[in-house]
Amino acid sequence: MGAARRRGPFREGERVQLTDERGRMNTVTLERGGAFHTHRGFLNHDDIIGKVDGSVVVNNVGQQYQTLRPLLSDFVLSMPRGAAVVYPKDAGQIVTMADIFPGARVVEAGVGSGALSISLLRAVGDNGYLHSFERREEFADIARGNVETIFGGPHPAWQITLGDFQEEVVRTEEPGSVDRVVLDMLAPWECLDAVATVLAPGGVWINYVATVTQLSRTAEAIRADGRFTEPDAWESMVRGWHLEGLAVRPDHRMVAHTGFLLVTRRLADGVTGISVKRRPSKTEFNEEDVNAWTPGAVGERLVSDKKLRRAARDAIAGTNVVDTP
Repeated sequence: MGAARRRGPFREGERVQLTDERGRMNTVTLERGGAFHTHRGFLNHDDIIGKVDGSVVVNNVGQQYQTLRPLLSDFVLSMPRGAAVVYPKDAGQIVTMADIFPGARVVEAGVGSGALSISLLRAVGDNGYLHSFERREEFADIARGNVETIFGGPHPAWQITLGDFQEEVVRTEEPGSVDRVVLDMLAPWECLDAVATVLAPGGVWINYVATVTQLSRTAEAIRADGRFTEPDAWESMVRGWHLEGLAVRPDHRMVAHTGFLLVTRRLADGVTGISVKRRPSKTEFNEEDVNAWTPGAVGERLVSDKKLRRAARDAIAGTNVVDTP
């Protein structure tokens, strides 16, 4: 799905990356008669439309620009959003460590801006199945627009349902029919029964959580439930390197903590998981502990309804790519 749009000459309505002679990058959406303006002249979109991916074009004052289609990682970091996106480094880990395979039946919640949905759809393929659950209609609209933008229309393997995951998934999915469950939400431990109901024996459940408290509470709930294997957890950090002749060194900035990943697998019905022997430790939680680490409590800025509506309009507008023969 969408493979044809990744090949051939640039078309009207496509996003294109423009990189100038100093390495500065801008992403534009091509329009007939449009132009990209900077303090160093302007570049007509018509001079890009019809060119082959990877061409070099020149603006009205001789400034050169390298033109390339954005990669998935580029698109995710620049697409309209209402919620924080799952970074490419984490999406890649989820696809690999949850073993998302072509043709898999996958459910996910919540959708946010659709960044992870795009990676999951690429992994399951046209003949797979991804059912996404989202509480907020504005987020669903943003995700739908972003998915349709990158794939060139509705994806044949995707459907999205509004509502609470733990209620809707057991209503829409048959028991034991799902291969993989991917949750990106505040309280995944509340979904234990729903996940255990729809996930097939041996199926993988992976959680993306932001804080240590969420991570710990989810792990302890899984252990206490007994229907899953011992959970594994980790985080990934990416540090780029500066490469210039012999001046090779780590970048001063890096993408460090974005979230934790926790993965476990469904055991067969009637089987109790084997407990790993550990030294005794304090594992009890109360609501005060949890509330101390909610996004608002730790200073994360909440997204206004006005910004969500604007992001949804931008995402839907991005689907208007004109296909030319």
